[in-house]
Amino acid sequence: MGHGHDHGHHAAGRAADRRRLRLVLVVTVVVMVLEVVGAVVTGSLALLADAGHMATDAAAVVLALGASYVASLRGGPRSTFGLHRAEILAAMVNALVLLVVCGYLAYAGISRLADPTHVDAGAMVGFAVVGLLANAVSLAILHRSDSGSLNLRGAANEVLADLIGSVLAVVAGLVILVWDWHRADPLASLVIAVLILPRSLVLLKESAAVLLEIAPAGMDLEDVRRHLLEMPGVVDVHDLHAWTITSGMPSLSAHVTVTPEALAAHGVGGILDRLAECTSAHFDVRHSTFQVEPVTHQAHEDLGELH
Repeated sequence: MGHGHDHGHHAAGRAADRRRLRLVLVVTVVVMVLEVVGAVVTGSLALLADAGHMATDAAAVVLALGASYVASLRGGPRSTFGLHRAEILAAMVNALVLLVVCGYLAYAGISRLADPTHVDAGAMVGFAVVGLLANAVSLAILHRSDSGSLNLRGAANEVLADLIGSVLAVVAGLVILVWDWHRADPLASLVIAVLILPRSLVLLKESAAVLLEIAPAGMDLEDVRRHLLEMPGVVDVHDLHAWTITSGMPSLSAHVTVTPEALAAHGVGGILDRLAECTSAHFDVRHSTFQVEPVTHQAHEDLGELH
């Protein structure tokens, strides 16, 4: 058997992601404290909701950082792929937290719509603008990453939701200032919940797909099989599997049956190199494992299937 892999770039990307997450954590905690103060001073539900969501963001970033550090540790004798899946678990927890936040915002918003309270709109706008600017900076920091980490995307989604929340809080405050319509505040919190929901569901779906070892999105296994069968000397491809270890690390394994002539001409090593080059060039798979079998081995494979 043979395989090809390249984890160096992934490790470097994860280290850069951790630096970004640390900086975002500092910004998030500072703004969260400011918005809590603002919610108390102004009586704004939108500010309180945004502050509460930023608290979950801070926890999510801490979780993401911890998962990233854990994922960089060497696995034990039984952890043959290391601890990379810790990042995916963190992404799933982030998605679940977002769903809980959506539920809270919906409940509190509906309650306030029925019985609106007075809000100090001027101060509310001031605090919301500070939150908006800070969230914009945090989002820009996270979007500079090119690692494709699902874990980092989870943190970025939460910051994006906060940015939208801050914009809505500003708009709600301006509406109250101009028209004295205090239901704008709980209405803004309801809109925040509606906007957060689809992103949290998508993140939950994607993280679940990785944990269930579903083939990477965009990879057609029949297309992979056709490419491998087109290689000279390859007569069959079976036991083909593809999955994702963690974000940006798709993996593939297959049994490949070749002719005696191909084995004589290229040897097992040469065939393995060509198979790995094929999956890397066409499907961007850097971690591949192949079992090369001569045609005469087919009878053994058939016997194994019978058992």
